[in-house]
Amino acid sequence: MIKNIIFDFGDIFINLNKTATALELSKFGFTKITPELDLLMKNYEKGLISSDDFINKTNKIFPAATPQELKHAWNKIILDFPEERLLFIETLANENNYRLFLLSNTNELHIKQVIENMSIDRYNRFKNCFEQFYLSHLINFRKPNAAIYEFVLKENNLKPEETFFIDDTKENTVAAEKLGIKSWNLQVGKEDIINLKSKL
Repeated sequence: MIKNIIFDFGDIFINLNKTATALELSKFGFTKITPELDLLMKNYEKGLISSDDFINKTNKIFPAATPQELKHAWNKIILDFPEERLLFIETLANENNYRLFLLSNTNELHIKQVIENMSIDRYNRFKNCFEQFYLSHLINFRKPNAAIYEFVLKENNLKPEETFFIDDTKENTVAAEKLGIKSWNLQVGKEDIINLKSKL
């Protein structure tokens, strides 16, 4: 029996354009994610470096761009948050049938952009739906590392077999399933979180 639901954020609730940042950075010489850039982004998502350090180090990789242009490119991925999804999670929270958690790989710059796009009022309405609101850069873990799931389970005394996890990235749901957590790898554009109850 499912008692707990853990949700991803990007492309589950808020829409993303996952190619937008690469397209914008291509103006400054980006062609592919190098090992150096991959490590830099993952360390930033884990909160191991500050936003200023992240932009400064990215600027050394793309010296033709200004810091402001890099921030703009980085945040191009963040789109809108459909009202029906906000109403859906508020309804689910008000029904009080499940313990609800958010678990997102994200970073300070993206969250600031999310708030700007959503408005602080809508963001707080969303955040208030969850018992815990876990952002990777604040807890120093990121998916799909098993440690992030183990952290959430342990901190909230959750049993894996009573927990359902939704994420749009296959490797994240696979990692959760290895710990005994039931998962839904949501197919963006084909499925929507508002139809969650058909999956439970």
